[in-house]
Amino acid sequence: MSDKTLGNDGFLERKFKLRENNTDARTEILAGITTFMTMAYILMVNPGMLSETGMDWGGVFTATALSAAIATLMMGLLANYPFALAPGMGLNAFFTYTVVKGMGHTWQFALTAVFLEGIIFILLSFFQVREAIFNAIPINLKKGVSVGIGLFIALIGFVNAGIVQTGDGTILGLGNLVSRGPILALIGLIIMGVLLAKNVKGALLIGIIVTTIIGIPLGITPMPEGFFTLPPSVRNVAFQFEWANIFSMDMLVVMFTFLFVDVFDTVGTLVGVASKANMLDEKGQLPRVSQALLSDAVGTVAGSCLGTSTVTTYVESASGVADGGRTGLTAVSTAVMFLLALFFSPLFAIIPSQATAPALILVGLFMMSPIKEIDLDDFTEAIPAFLTIVMMPFAYSIAEGIVFGMVSYVVLKLITGRYKDISLIMYILAALFILKYIFL
Repeated sequence: MSDKTLGNDGFLERKFKLRENNTDARTEILAGITTFMTMAYILMVNPGMLSETGMDWGGVFTATALSAAIATLMMGLLANYPFALAPGMGLNAFFTYTVVKGMGHTWQFALTAVFLEGIIFILLSFFQVREAIFNAIPINLKKGVSVGIGLFIALIGFVNAGIVQTGDGTILGLGNLVSRGPILALIGLIIMGVLLAKNVKGALLIGIIVTTIIGIPLGITPMPEGFFTLPPSVRNVAFQFEWANIFSMDMLVVMFTFLFVDVFDTVGTLVGVASKANMLDEKGQLPRVSQALLSDAVGTVAGSCLGTSTVTTYVESASGVADGGRTGLTAVSTAVMFLLALFFSPLFAIIPSQATAPALILVGLFMMSPIKEIDLDDFTEAIPAFLTIVMMPFAYSIAEGIVFGMVSYVVLKLITGRYKDISLIMYILAALFILKYIFL
């Protein structure tokens, strides 16, 4: 491929508008690899979790990589945004521990619920319902979402590193900082911090690689068992739907829960990462949001057909944005990495959580900046934004943080007589959220 093709005057410039977004092909590709490295854990975690339901580990591994590649490729080519998608954490836990182990349903039942939810998601996208929801969220809440996601993924990073853990008689406590895992994570944090301070391009990616290598003599990073392998077959998990109970109340409840979490996790992630990347327009809206949401919905349907839980937009996309990713070329690069992972899984499998944890922690810092733009003098704006920020890490859920923020916004504005600040969609959403907690 010629320099012209890769450069700002070739195909990539025409397709992704690199110059218009003040970026270049090298920055975008490195950012895409960084995003992949920070979310590559899903290739191990998702099959491990879903296999507890009786699903084939190898089949789910392949389904995870393929669904992530399909959805992320659509995001890059259709919406031209640097957001990556994959089967969502939290949603796979609900799939495994609530639907299958808790309610006693088969994994085929849960997979059917994911498929139906994805179809509804596509219909909502075509009728621009999700776009209307996105645009209805007030600008201060959108900035609060960015900050809240930053705290949320920083907490994930600290927990993955072993620096924060369940305390002795407390909800959280400090881990054993002199053990190998936290030490490696702290080394990685210092490496990435120095690289960032020196304005080194791809600082997070370089830090992940170096930290992984340092983990070898510490006995944390295992040596790979080979380098190349053919992808496992999806034969035992693909298109394994159970249609007998699709009109049952359990199916309705499960499907609605998948839909609820998927919609607001996705909207929250798009708002937060787009806010950090200054992609929102003067009205606080995201251009081409309908294409972005459609990519997410199609990914969920494709994932359920291949044999995995709900696909959603990943907050780890912020790591690529922090490394300079601004266009769909970042997402395309991430999608290519997921496809490569199918054949080089032994290499990707050795990356320890202590190597990616520092990247998540620092991305949490990067996403804090919009807090400076939140109106903290107007308490009808400040309190909902604050609740949005703190409830994401406290409830360990992006969706729940949005719920607290939106409901409190409507209630405070209504009681203080500022009902004109509330859009019709905000009224409807607040009412639905309240009903959800009363009846579900």
